[in-house]
Amino acid sequence: MEEYVRANKLLSEYGYCSRRKADRLIEEGKVVCNDKVLIMGEKVSLHSTLFVDGKEVAKETTRKILAFYKPKGIECTANEDVKNNVFHYMNYNKRLMYVGRLDKDSEGLLLLTNEGDLINKIMRAGNYHEKEYEVKVDKKINKSFLKDMAEGVPILDTITRPCVVEQIDAYQFRIILTQGINRQIRRMCEVFGYKVLSLKRIRIMNVLLGDLLEGEYRELTNKEEESLRKQIEGSYNTYTKDGKGEKDERTVI
Repeated sequence: MEEYVRANKLLSEYGYCSRRKADRLIEEGKVVCNDKVLIMGEKVSLHSTLFVDGKEVAKETTRKILAFYKPKGIECTANEDVKNNVFHYMNYNKRLMYVGRLDKDSEGLLLLTNEGDLINKIMRAGNYHEKEYEVKVDKKINKSFLKDMAEGVPILDTITRPCVVEQIDAYQFRIILTQGINRQIRRMCEVFGYKVLSLKRIRIMNVLLGDLLEGEYRELTNKEEESLRKQIEGSYNTYTKDGKGEKDERTVI
C-alpha cells in the first residue's frame, strides 16, 4: 500500500531543508511533484520525485551528523545574503541543517545533519532533551539568583521550566535547559538585573563540545551517534494534543 506524507516532511527527510523552509518554498509555488505545483499541507508519495525551482531534489543516502564549534559572530541561517552564515563559514561539501540555533553573539556546540527526522526529535521541547551552557554575567552571582533561575523565570508570557543551575565562580554559572525559548538565558538573566557577557553551549544531550577548537567541526563517533539515536527512539517528531510535541524550532539562546 502506497504511503503518503506531507511534502514539507519529505523535503526535510531528503535532507534538502528544514520543514519551516520547505513550507516557505511551497507557499511561494516553488515545489513541484508530477508536474503539479504543490500547495501547503499537500501530501505526496514517500517515493515521489520532487522539484524545487525546476531542479530535482536528490535524497541524501549517506547519513551525517557533525559537531561544530560555532564562533561568536557567525549566524545560524541559510540565507545566502548573510555573509557570515554558518554554512559559508564551514564550507562543507554536503547539504546540512543545524539542530537548534545559537544567536550571533553566542558560541559553542552546534549539531548539523542531513536527517530531518533526527532534527525534529531533538528540537521538540516536549521531548525534554538536555542542552548545557556556560554563562558569564556582568556582576557577582549570589545564591538567590541561582535559586530563582533554577525554579523558573517569567519571560515572554510564560514561565521557564525548572532547570539545573550551578555556580562556576563569582561571575560564571552553568545551566542545563530542556527547552529553547528565544534568547532564553539572556532574558532570564535580565529579569534579575544581570547582563550576559558571554554564553557558550557545551553539550547537547550526550554530545560534548569537548576539545573542539573554535571554528572546527568533526563527525560524531560511533559511540556518540549510537547513544544519541537510542535517546531519541521514543521522541516525538510532530506536535501532539497533550503538548509533548511542543514546538521548539526557534531556539536562539
